[in-house]
Amino acid sequence: MREPLPPAGAGGIEASLADRLARAITLAGPISIAQFMAAANAHYYATRDPLGASGDFTTAPEISQMFGELIGLWCADLWDRAGRPDIAWVELGPGRGTLAADAVRAMARAGLTPPVHFVETSPVLRAAQAARVPGAAWHDAVSTLPTDRPLIVVANEFFDALPIRQLVRAGAGWHERLVACQDLLFLPIAGKQVPDTIIPPGLRDAPPGSIIETSPASVAVMRALAQAIAAQGGAVLAIDYGYEGPAIGDTLQAIRAHAFANPFETPGDQDLTAHVDFATLAAAALAEGAHASAVIGQGTLLTALGIDARAATLAAAAPDRAAGIAADRERLTGAMGDLFKALAIIAPTWPSPAGFA
Repeated sequence: MREPLPPAGAGGIEASLADRLARAITLAGPISIAQFMAAANAHYYATRDPLGASGDFTTAPEISQMFGELIGLWCADLWDRAGRPDIAWVELGPGRGTLAADAVRAMARAGLTPPVHFVETSPVLRAAQAARVPGAAWHDAVSTLPTDRPLIVVANEFFDALPIRQLVRAGAGWHERLVACQDLLFLPIAGKQVPDTIIPPGLRDAPPGSIIETSPASVAVMRALAQAIAAQGGAVLAIDYGYEGPAIGDTLQAIRAHAFANPFETPGDQDLTAHVDFATLAAAALAEGAHASAVIGQGTLLTALGIDARAATLAAAAPDRAAGIAADRERLTGAMGDLFKALAIIAPTWPSPAGFA
C-alpha cells in the first residue's frame, strides 16, 4: 500500500501539488497514471472555474443554449412515455450548471419539474451551479443519489476526466505505465509486467510501444448507475469524446488556455482527460441488468432531437444573431458532432429513448 501524499501544509509552508507528488514518488517510488491523473484533476477542479474564454476549455452547453434545451426535451419525452413517474434529475460533473439551467427550463415547458441533483465535489463550481440552479442538491458520489424513485442521469464530458490506467507493450510483455519524477520533471515509464490474461486477446501481440487504456473508475461509476437504473427505473445519457474499444492508443491529453499541453507538466494546473471507451461502459451496464443503446455521434443525436428547427426558431426571434446561431449549430453537429459520441443506458421496463434507433 502506497503512502498518501504529504499534506499541503507540511512543514508550515504551502506546498504545490507538483512538490507533493514529487515528494511522494521520491519516498515510495513511481505512481500509476491513474494516481497521477486523479490527484491532478482533484486539485485542478477544486481550485478554479476552468470554463469559458478566460479558462482552459469550452463545453457544448457553453457554446449554445440549444444543447441543454434539447437534452432537457430528451429527458421530458422519455419521462412522458414512461408514464410520468416521480423522478429525480441528475447531472454528473455539471460544470457551471449551464446545461442544467437550460434543461430545467425546457423540461418545465413540457410539464416536468423534478428535483435536481448534482454529483460535484468542487466548491468553486458548486457556487456557480447554485447561482444558476437554485434548490439543487449536491452529492460527492453517485452512491448517495436518491434510491426511492427513477433517475434520469446526464453525464456530459464527465467520464473523460476520470482516471485511466495505461498498459504498454515493452519487450515480450505488457507493463503497467507509471509516472516517475526527477527534479520536478514527471515522465512516464514502464513498470512491472502484468499477466497477458488481462489484455484483450486480439491486442496481445500488438507492436512494442503500443498502449492500451482502461478506466476502472469509469466502470465502477457506470456499474453503480446501472444498478440503480435497473432497480429503480430511469436512464443515463452519456456524451463524451471517445471510441468503441478495445483499441490501441495513447489518448491521455492536457488542455490549458484552449491549447494542448504536455500532460506530465504542472500537475493540477491543467485539465487531464482521456477518450472514453463506450463499449466498455455499455458492457458494464449490461452486466448489471440495464439495457444499452447503440453508440451514436453527438451530431446524429442532436439532429434527431431537432436542433435544426430550434436554431431556426432562435434565429427568427433574433435576426441579428442568426449567423452566430448557425455557426453554433454547425459547431455542435459538425466536427464536434463526429468526435463526441452518445450512449443511453435504460431501465429494462422503460421505453427506448428518442434519437437512438
